Amino acid sequence: MEKMEVYLDNGATTRPYPEVIKEMQRIMEEKYGNASSLHRFGSKAERIISSSRRTLAELFGSKDSEIIFTSGGTESNNLAIQGIARRYRRRGNHLITTALEHPSVLQSFQQLEEEGFEATYLLPDSTGAIDPQKIAEALTPHTVLVSIMHVNNEIGSIQPLARISSIIKKQNPGIFFHVDAVQSFGKFPLHPEELGIDALSISAHKFHGPKGIGALYLKEGVFLKPLFQGGGQEKGIRPGTENTPAVAGMALAARLCFDRQKDKIKQLRGFKEKLISSITAEHPQANLNGPQGEEGAPHILNISFPGLKGEVILHALEEHSIYVSTGSACHSGSQDPSHVLQAIGISDECLEGAVRISFSFLNTEKEIDYAAAKINSVISDLKKFQEARP
Repeated sequence: MEKMEVYLDNGATTRPYPEVIKEMQRIMEEKYGNASSLHRFGSKAERIISSSRRTLAELFGSKDSEIIFTSGGTESNNLAIQGIARRYRRRGNHLITTALEHPSVLQSFQQLEEEGFEATYLLPDSTGAIDPQKIAEALTPHTVLVSIMHVNNEIGSIQPLARISSIIKKQNPGIFFHVDAVQSFGKFPLHPEELGIDALSISAHKFHGPKGIGALYLKEGVFLKPLFQGGGQEKGIRPGTENTPAVAGMALAARLCFDRQKDKIKQLRGFKEKLISSITAEHPQANLNGPQGEEGAPHILNISFPGLKGEVILHALEEHSIYVSTGSACHSGSQDPSHVLQAIGISDECLEGAVRISFSFLNTEKEIDYAAAKINSVISDLKKFQEARP
């Protein structure tokens, strides 16, 4: 089989669309002014910012004024959670999230706990699903914010946003609902207002845009305490000179993803099912972590090979130019086991032998066929090596 390079770590980052790269280069070369400047070059940059904001607002079904540009998902999560909690502390000091969240959410909660807030961390079931009834039971008269991710970045579990929002708002319309949509934006239709969401985070490099740029949807009438002080950009919520090329690149990538969404999602699910079928037929002891079928995200597959180490598998596949991960890229280099896999209660042996395979709109059928063959071969070779050890 001819050697190929197959990138299957799209949960960590995606390859930018060629159109995005070309557009960003054009703006850097021709429209490099500061969007806050009053002269013609500044006006050109400002129009690009405004047009990009309008594009995202259209995709969200929101108002332009509800889109705040940030440096990415981590900043958007920090800004929403810490900013809202501190701004509305007089309403209450209780916060709710889950044990599955991204570190930028969990560590924001921990920071707020150090400031005197109380936090509840809800546990999922064995598939990574959060029972909305648990949220209802956790709400108190002092709850000010609930933060729950849409699609989990390690196992692909999908939370029922509309149902969760309905429960929260029915008990108290004044409780704010924040959603980390970093792994779902571009792959699922998202209309925050219809879903009852007050704040929502996205990051461009997860949907074929550039790194270092993201956005926060902030519902009109919701205010927050900024994390940074400085200029008046982004209504003073996120001061600092706008990254005009990256903003434009994100808007274009978002538009392209949504235009291609319907056909590509079906393709991604096909890739995932093909890989599952091939691997489990050859290695029936492999353990699928998280939800299966339509219950899980189409682009994330977490699978364990008991008796092997995930990091060893990763590097063995790298020798064949196949790139996967052992979990969230934010934990790379960490010796700690995945908090997500621990939360869904998988065994220590499966924890140790877990790898995450994540697909993108740019993967091809030929790549998946190659990856399936090489993964099966690598696992077989590693097992033989393990069995031969004294």
